[in-house]
Parts: sequence; C-alpha cells; structure tokens
Amino acid sequence: MDIKEILERVKEDQVKFVSFQFSDVTGSVKSVDAPVNQLENALRNGVWFDGSSVEGFSRIQESDMHLKLDIDTYAVLPWSPPDMRRARFFCDIYQEDQQPFPGDPRGCLKRALKDLKEKRGWTLNVGPEPEFFLFKQQNGDSIHPVPFDVGGYFDFSANDDAVRVRTELMLALRSMGLEVEFGHHEVALGQHEIDFRFADALRTADNVLTMKYTVKAIAAQHGLIASFMPKPIFGINGSGMHCHLSIQDEAGRNIFFDAADRYHLSKVAYQFIEGSLSHARAVTAIAAPSVNSYKRLVPGYEAPVYVGWAQINRSALVRIPRYTPGMEKATRIEVRFPDPSSNPYLTFLVLLAAAMDGVDSNRPAPEPLNHVNIYELTPEERHEKGIIELPGSLIDALQELEKDKVIKDALGPSMYEAFMRAKMAEWDDYRIKVMDWEVARYLETA
Repeated sequence: MDIKEILERVKEDQVKFVSFQFSDVTGSVKSVDAPVNQLENALRNGVWFDGSSVEGFSRIQESDMHLKLDIDTYAVLPWSPPDMRRARFFCDIYQEDQQPFPGDPRGCLKRALKDLKEKRGWTLNVGPEPEFFLFKQQNGDSIHPVPFDVGGYFDFSANDDAVRVRTELMLALRSMGLEVEFGHHEVALGQHEIDFRFADALRTADNVLTMKYTVKAIAAQHGLIASFMPKPIFGINGSGMHCHLSIQDEAGRNIFFDAADRYHLSKVAYQFIEGSLSHARAVTAIAAPSVNSYKRLVPGYEAPVYVGWAQINRSALVRIPRYTPGMEKATRIEVRFPDPSSNPYLTFLVLLAAAMDGVDSNRPAPEPLNHVNIYELTPEERHEKGIIELPGSLIDALQELEKDKVIKDALGPSMYEAFMRAKMAEWDDYRIKVMDWEVARYLETA
C-alpha cells in the first residue's frame, strides 16, 4: 500500500486515533499516540520523540529519536470502542542523523535478515507457539493468581467460559492480520495456546507483540488477567514459546529438506542444529530473560533443560517434527527453550546468529538423542554422553552471554550493553529481596 491507499483505508475503518508503536530492549511495547488528522504527516515525515527515558535508549543529552512508520503493519485495535477507534503501526527508530538506531530491537532483527538475504538469498521463517495463563481478578490481588478454568490439555467443553474467551481472542487476532491456525487448552489449569501460521521472522516478531497485548486487552474486558509470565504458579507447568525455524531460498525452496537423509534433513539443517546447540547457554539469556524464566527451566515440567537434539524426544532442547510426505516445506527445527516473556525481535535475532555460526563454520551436528529420556539419565550418564545443561538462573545465563562473542556481536555493543544493564538491575533487585520461602524456612530455625 502507498500513503494514499492507507489513508483511504483508515477513513473507511473510521479510525479516530493512531498509535505509533515500538519496543524497548526488554520487549515492552511503547507507543506515541496521535489524533488521526496527524497520520498523513507522520507517514510522510515520521514522528520525533524523546527516547531518554525508554529502557535501553539514548542518554539524556542525545535523546531525540525519530520513528518511521512501517506502512504494512497497519491494523485496527479491535477492542477499542467506535467513538475512540484506534489503529496502530509498528515503527523503526532512527537517530537525529537519520542513521538506524542500534538500540532498536526491531531494527536489529531487520538488518540481520537483510544481511542474510543479501549474502545468501535466504529468508528465515519462524512459527512460534506462545503459551499464556488466564487468571481471575482477585480484588487487585495478583500475588496469588487463581486460574480462570479447570481444563487440561486439549480439553473441550461447549459452555466453558475459557473456550469463549479463547475464541474471541482468535477472532480479534485474525482481524489484525494474524493467520491463526489453532487454539487449545494447555496442560496446566488456566493455561492456553494460540498458534498462528509461520511467516518471515520480522513479521512474526511483530505478530508476537500483537498477540501479547491483544490477549491482555481482551482478557481485561472479561475481568481477567492474561499473563505470559513463564512460571506463575509453583508445581504446575509453565509457559514456553517453542519456535519452529526454517529457511527458504530465493526460489521458495525449503533448504532444510533432503529426501535422501534418514531424518529428511539437509547438511545446512544439521549445521543449523549444531550452531543452535553450541550457543544455547548464551542464547538462553535472551530467550529466557527473566528471573522467573529459570523457575520454568527445571526437569519434570516438559521444559527442556539439557542441550541436545532429537526427532521424537520432547525432553531434548531442539526437536525435529516428524516428516509428512509431500510436505517438504514444513521441514523445520523446533527450538523449545524460549519463553513468551522474551523480546521476540532479539530472540529471533540470536537464534539466527547462533544457528548461522554452525552453518558458516561447517560444523556437523552431534548424534541425536532419540529414544532417550534425558531426565531419567544419571549425572554420570549425561556426562558420558556429553550432555550439558542450560544455565540454572538469570545471573548464570548472563555470565554465559558475556563469554559468547558470536551472540554479543549479533546484538551489537549498544544493544548488548542496554540488555545487560537492564537485566543486571533486575537480578540485583531480586537477590536483595526477602522471599516468603526464606522466612518460612529460616525464621525459627536459623
């Protein structure tokens, strides 16, 4: 669409306000809002804003930032009332000298994908599976969340309130341009998943952010709290965001497929797996970026913690979905450790960087861990097989990131420093807090 076409569409949609959106380094959506009569100027000239107070953005002495709208990301926010109908555009961020801002997560991913296209003619496709919880409002008490429903994995009830809310969510996401494929109840009480069709990595990252704030907004209209927190309740499964990755060439062929291979994987696919595993401990800092993420990444709750790959073994970090004859384009690699609290732009960026290091270095993948339940192996058996673990805490993951030049280079100095600054502040805030568990355990025994 050009500017004239988008303005005509905005008029037809009876939009009253427009949100110019971007994300900070942690993945929180930020927005500059304007009446619709300001849209044409914004489309032609961009929008200036003060970035000095945004996490990971400019220092106060160089705070002016410039938003340039991505016209293809136009969507009406379906929960906004008719008299205040609101639309959104995702934006790229530039500095005063009109150079791309190196601390813009969307811009960093966009540049990496452009480089992949120019150097190799390849396009990275991603199909994510973000899970989330629906909780009841507890008179403002969100410290002890209560699941909205009592369903289990794939449970169905025609009159279940959760089914109706999930259906409304899927309709809203479709209206915003997401090609929803499935929605279902997940394993834990109150836990759900909505999957949308894979797309190029940039559009998919936009879609993840769109899904997260749409789910939260519509849940709130039903008096519910929607949470993408990785582990909101002790003792039940947490929420992950498995990412299905594939690469196509300029002719549209899936370069991961090889009919002659026993797993129907190409040499590039095996190299991609190797890179994914070699850098997994550092990538975890980005893909599982909160203190709470490491309450999910523990054995026994379907979350992978051991670094290895397999075709049918869901305890492995990287899984290869089973091949269906005639579905060569569906050949893909499923990376299972990211969670939905992560910034999708940065997560897809580092997943690509890790995997491409395996490709560029021409390293073969290790043997798969098929038919082995890694959780049942003893530490000695895992050591014998060369199976290592993911970091056990945020600080461990950050230390792994600090040591990994490939992932640091992919982020760039500005983004890396901003991310580390934000996450070290989170860790320091966490480590000095006194938790209920500590009081219960030590108050009378110490």
